[in-house]
Amino acid sequence: MTLHGVLPYIQIVLAALLIACVLLQQTGASLGGAFGGDNFSAAYHTRRGTEKYLFYATSIIGILFALSAFAALILQ
Repeated sequence: MTLHGVLPYIQIVLAALLIACVLLQQTGASLGGAFGGDNFSAAYHTRRGTEKYLFYATSIIGILFALSAFAALILQ
């Protein structure tokens, strides 16, 4: 098996992990903040404990997914 054969499976796993990490993150933003409303309390939120590690995991998995997508583009 080459990287070209395994890469789609790696992307599927990374995509599922990325979706799970994004959905597990808790946010204090209300619906008004999503549409440009005033939500100053969410801007000054300090991540602690599990929330911080989940944020880091989301960032790392997102970077790995982007790199795997770039590798798939190069290997075509």
